[in-house]
Amino acid sequence: MPDKPSVIRETDNDARRQARILLRGARFAAIGVIDPETRFPSVSRVLLGSDIDGAAVILVSGLSAHTKALTADGRTSLLAGEPGKGDPLAYPRLSVQCTAEPVERDSETHLRLRTRFLARHPKSALYIDFPDFRFFRLVPRSASLNGGFGRAYLLSEDDFIIGNPSGNLFKNEQKTLLDLGERFPNLASRIAMELHKAPSGKWAFCGFDSQGIDIIYKDLLVRHEFSAPIRTQEQLFLELPNSAYAVP
Repeated sequence: MPDKPSVIRETDNDARRQARILLRGARFAAIGVIDPETRFPSVSRVLLGSDIDGAAVILVSGLSAHTKALTADGRTSLLAGEPGKGDPLAYPRLSVQCTAEPVERDSETHLRLRTRFLARHPKSALYIDFPDFRFFRLVPRSASLNGGFGRAYLLSEDDFIIGNPSGNLFKNEQKTLLDLGERFPNLASRIAMELHKAPSGKWAFCGFDSQGIDIIYKDLLVRHEFSAPIRTQEQLFLELPNSAYAVP
């Protein structure tokens, strides 16, 4: 008998791009952990942030069950992708297996993640500095992407790596975003509303990496991917206006 055709497509740049958008464009996700007492899977919901290298970031209380589970066993999974009207299985979704890395509070990594997380989730200022709260970096190891009917892909750790630009692009990320907003006051809203058909509002840039930039308005988040990876601030300041003002 002839072999049945595989339902898994070859992973290409379009699949990698969609996976980044689903993971880095998510404000929250379902997280699966291994309960240290029962050894059964346990699922909860977490707010998501992101680091500049492709890792997802969560801020969790030491009192929560999933924090205790991650401390005992760092293997975890995330499910990202929100359904809309109609069949929820018709919408893209991404399931990522990760390794959780705890972040020390007095480290440079903690300072960077705190700044990025607050920019994405301003309301977290109410508890982000509580002594029992901590960050975990969730480093992708493998993933399953369902991009829609007949579009299934398997991704590896390498598919999620986002290269760090050379120079000082991330030394003062928030200042760079403020400068960008001052130079182009309506740019964030134009990209969100005209390129991504987001609702009308006063959108603002909240974080970026070499592959794309995140834009927020109230409880909404849009991930905008660059046409090519950026390496310098000059490239960033050229890429975004060129994208926005190419819209008719």
